[in-house]
Amino acid sequence: MTTSTYSLPQSERINSKKQIDRLFRGGGSKAMTAAPLRMVYMADSRQTDSQPSDGHQPMAQMMVSVPKRYFKRAVKRNYVKRQVREAYRLNKHILVDRLTESGDKTMSLCFIWTANRLLPTAEVMSRMANLLTRLAEKLSATDNKNTPQ
Repeated sequence: MTTSTYSLPQSERINSKKQIDRLFRGGGSKAMTAAPLRMVYMADSRQTDSQPSDGHQPMAQMMVSVPKRYFKRAVKRNYVKRQVREAYRLNKHILVDRLTESGDKTMSLCFIWTANRLLPTAEVMSRMANLLTRLAEKLSATDNKNTPQ
């Protein structure tokens, strides 16, 4: 079974406390910002022994966090989370294509909202595309540095 390029199945979302702790407390994570989004990411080597039962391990897994500090009402927090998930769903091919080329890495991503105002969806999409493009370029640069010539 093949999944569509523009899908975001449950297997591509981070919901394990261990994985969240590793992302934020593991020491191997890095961050970049395109206001109002901050992306915390960590590259892992691809593991074959801990694959899901269908044999498909996602190249990238993500989660979204909108702190209560910025939006007290859950309605607004959920709206922002939907915007960020949709922006990721439509632009994740930028990162996944790059990870597919290298073939030996998986990524854990967390998108954190850092503004106390709502933005139009188009602006959130452009910021997401900016972050994913910069991450893909960074991965390309490290792969080119590690490749013997």
